[in-house]
Order: sequence, then structure tokens, then C-alpha cells
Amino acid sequence: MTTEKTVLVVGASRGLGFALAEEYCRRGRQVIATSRGQSSSLKQLQERYPETLEIETVDVVDLGSVKALHSRLEGRKLDVLFVNAGVCKAKELTPVEVKEKDFLDMMLTNALSPMRIIEIFHNSVMEEGVIAVMSSEIGSIGKCFGFWELYSSSKAALNMLMAAFAARNNEDKRALLLVAPGWVRTEMGGPEATLEISESIPLVADMVERNAGKPGLRFIDRHGQILPW
Repeated sequence: MTTEKTVLVVGASRGLGFALAEEYCRRGRQVIATSRGQSSSLKQLQERYPETLEIETVDVVDLGSVKALHSRLEGRKLDVLFVNAGVCKAKELTPVEVKEKDFLDMMLTNALSPMRIIEIFHNSVMEEGVIAVMSSEIGSIGKCFGFWELYSSSKAALNMLMAAFAARNNEDKRALLLVAPGWVRTEMGGPEATLEISESIPLVADMVERNAGKPGLRFIDRHGQILPW
């Protein structure tokens, strides 16, 4: 297996992020996986892939912590930057019912913080590489049906910020992907979700690989289908 391609997965301690790190390790990539604190799951994964998995600590909502990570990785070139960090709070509530702090936490973690990471790290990604961030089908305004409306709004905000980033960097040769993995059975997705991780993440990794060397912004699902904004 080749280990020449390097992938940075931000937010890899559990759920989809951990599954991404595991999938890229399985594919022989050099993987840098981050968590906010100590992660026993990542430690166990590193025991399985000691030559290819590195673990870094970063608090994605702390700009200083993100800058410190960038300094530690200075000089490293990435083939893929995949930002996965996110939270889901008060998902069944309306704007009148939600606690302001819960809503602000989602906006900070799901929208502002991923874009700060992309702003800081985008020049670390190879020109033919991929910058991907985990969005959601329910972040689509064009297909809104009122499901988890507060969480959905944080993903719609993420989509807008990524579109603004793409507009400011319209000559950038990197692929910019807002990835909708489907409704997956994780701690965040819940037991009623329609997909197993194994039905989503391998397809996500395949789709990211196909988009390498294809510049431009795309809001895209795990199959590579373009989604309405």
C-alpha cells in the first residue's frame, strides 16, 4: 500500500470523523487525525496503524488552538483536508424554544470554526488536492422540509461561508467540497438514521478521491450527485 498521500481529518475522535480516519488508514494514506482531548478510540486505531496514523489535539472553536496546530504542521503538504467537527443541540426545538447558548454553540462549531480552519490551512493543501467539510442534505435551503431546523440553519450558514470563500478564491485550483454523507447512525445522527457508517463513509472517501484535480466548489452527496443550495 502507498503511504505517500496525506490526509488531515479534523474532528476524528468519534462518529463520522473517526470512520473517515479509519477508512483512510485502511487505504494506506498518511493520516493526521485530530481530537479535542484524549481519544481512546484513536489510540486504539493508532495501535493498528502505527506507521501511518498521527494524532493531534486541537479545539476547533479556539482560534489560538487552530493556529497552534497549523504551526506544528508547518511545512507538511496535504492531499486532503477534511473538516468534520460539529455538534447538534436542541435539534427538535424551534427558534422560540431553544436556549440562545445552544444555538450559538452550533453556529460557532458547525459554521464559523470549520471555515476558520479552512482559511488557515488551505495553502497547506496541494494545488491538485481537496478541501472538504462535512455539511448535510438538510443544509439545503432549496430542499428544506423543516427537519432539525436549528441544526440545519448552522449547516446552511456553513454552505454560505464556503461559497463566499470560493468566491474570494475563484482562481484556486483545489476542489472545494461541501459533503452531505446522508443520515448516518452515529451518536449525533441517532438510532433512527437510515444509513450505517459502512454505507456512507467509504462512498464519501471514493467521492473525494474522484474530485481531486477538479477545481471549484460543489455541494455534493456521498454518490457524487450535486445538491441544490
